[in-house]
Amino acid sequence: MSSKNQLKTDDLRGENPRHVAIIMDGNGRWAKNQGKLRISGHKAGVKSVRRAVKFAVSHKLDALTLYAFSSENWNRPPQEVMALMELFVWVLDNEVKNLHKNNVRLRIIGDVTRFNARLQERIRRAEELTQQNNGLTLNIAANYGGRWDIIHGVRKIAEQVQDGLIRPDQIEEGTLCQHLCLNELTPVDLVIRTGGEHRISNFLLWQVAYAEFFFTDVLWPDFDEQVFEGALNAFAQRERRFGGAAPGGA
Repeated sequence: MSSKNQLKTDDLRGENPRHVAIIMDGNGRWAKNQGKLRISGHKAGVKSVRRAVKFAVSHKLDALTLYAFSSENWNRPPQEVMALMELFVWVLDNEVKNLHKNNVRLRIIGDVTRFNARLQERIRRAEELTQQNNGLTLNIAANYGGRWDIIHGVRKIAEQVQDGLIRPDQIEEGTLCQHLCLNELTPVDLVIRTGGEHRISNFLLWQVAYAEFFFTDVLWPDFDEQVFEGALNAFAQRERRFGGAAPGGA
């Protein structure tokens, strides 16, 4: 292998990811193990969110994206969904000032139009308060689905074609990228999933095309700095080729 290629490969090793996405799984099982209601697991999970954000800030990550509520989660029992919405409101009321104090920019990605007016207003105010911050960008995926994201982007492009602003033959990969969530951020480098499951669950289907994955059996309420550090250490050992050949052509 040439020295040029060797340098490129070496440059991809031993670095912290710039953008980490986490599928926060296991709140319900954690609560069941504790003999508590599922909402207790979700409340305990808020503490893990706080720890993860603090860790991301201290390690100078560019972005942290958390999968909080998928578009499929509406199928859960109504009382659990209602409790989750109230918890979301509580978090926005009680955590945003601290995020702002720590120069964190908060963004909610997903179809927020399905939320009630009260929650939508909380989201608007939180994003507005932190929009000028230039530290960590914290993305909370709420009523989000990767398929929804892609379809939403395609519809925007179709409207541009209909209005004569772009021709179909001009549509490229970058065209769709511009109309997806997180398009202005660095690509997702690392996806962490807690709770022992090994699936993507309709999360950032386009954005994680070349991300590395780290799966842990730790349930989300037990996710702490040590587990996060372990994920970063595992990432540092990976050799990222982005579809290129392995050294020696393997």
